[in-house]
Amino acid sequence: MVFLSLAPANTVTKQHGKAIEEWVYPEFEQNWKLFAPNPLQQNIAVQVRAEVRMKDGGVRTTGWNDLSARDGAAIDGSLVPSHTQQNELRRAWDFFVSTHGPDNRPVGMRGALSEQYVRRIVVMRLYREDATSREGVIQRVQVRSRTTNVQPPGWSREKISDKPFYRVLPWWTVAADEAAGGVR
Repeated sequence: MVFLSLAPANTVTKQHGKAIEEWVYPEFEQNWKLFAPNPLQQNIAVQVRAEVRMKDGGVRTTGWNDLSARDGAAIDGSLVPSHTQQNELRRAWDFFVSTHGPDNRPVGMRGALSEQYVRRIVVMRLYREDATSREGVIQRVQVRSRTTNVQPPGWSREKISDKPFYRVLPWWTVAADEAAGGVR
């Protein structure tokens, strides 16, 4: 499928293009960002919190979980870090940002897909890594990013802000099949 998505237009891709795209995107998307002329000059951390329905019927809200920090810690010192630990969350967030405006509304046809992809990842991670989430059923999640500028070298005269900027998304309801463990 990935080969067909990258191959020049042909009879198969013309006839089955939609099915090929649905299989490939967003998990196996290819791009040229590795060769970008202007490297990233910001640190972006993706964080999530959840509303969890507990076994006693009560609802608890978790604290913010810094998923990017956990990914960084998982690859720190690893001789062979996994591709997922390095890229899954970062690429999902890039996909979301590229399909949404600053008001967090979709700007293209793939907006709903990017929201679903980010939501699936954060719910899966919460069930795996957050004690409160494991004790109940996740009802809603809220995602935010924390962006800080990479400071220029000491010899540079460039002045940039060291204050973090937060992009806070609205609460997303977690579908029953996801909340029941469909993404675990």
